[in-house]
Amino acid sequence: MPFQNKKIGFGVTGSHCTLEEAIPYMKELRDKGANVYPFITPTVLKTDTKFGAAEKWLKQIQEASGKTEVIDSIVKAEPFGPKTPLDAMIIAPITGNSISRFANAITDSPVLMGAKATLRNSKPVVLAISTNDALGLNGPNIMKLMNSKNIFFVPFGQDNPVKKPTSLVARMEDISATLEEAVSGRQYQPVIVEKFKD
Repeated sequence: MPFQNKKIGFGVTGSHCTLEEAIPYMKELRDKGANVYPFITPTVLKTDTKFGAAEKWLKQIQEASGKTEVIDSIVKAEPFGPKTPLDAMIIAPITGNSISRFANAITDSPVLMGAKATLRNSKPVVLAISTNDALGLNGPNIMKLMNSKNIFFVPFGQDNPVKKPTSLVARMEDISATLEEAVSGRQYQPVIVEKFKD
């Protein structure tokens, strides 16, 4: 089991259209032996959208992670630095908003606090992006993070190049493989993949 007894933080940010695809991978990591700690942003905690009510997502996160308590505040996230260090953290999905904040050292959500704490302990943080402006204004932020120590990316590609030419979404099915490589200090390859199918 590649993740046996590993403490893995799993952050979820408000790309609501991608939640259904990403959340099941918490259970996959548990099935591979990981102890999964779910972190969520206030947007995930409180926002109802056409993709589902906040309560629905919270329940799914609890079931997938096997935890009744979700890390939904900065106060709850802070101990994962010095007191309860994680072996790695995955953020799936991570929105353009959170990408820009993370790249510029703005730690204003439980998910970003967990990521900062993990980097502080020289452990890997894996990002599964889902953003409409990855090839737009957020491009420099993604490249900045890609060039940063202990930050790794789940392979990503354009999800709809005709209607959303600047949008990129991670291939969520590669979360486990990317995380396994990241724990060994390597970037899973290739990073840029074909996501769109005509």
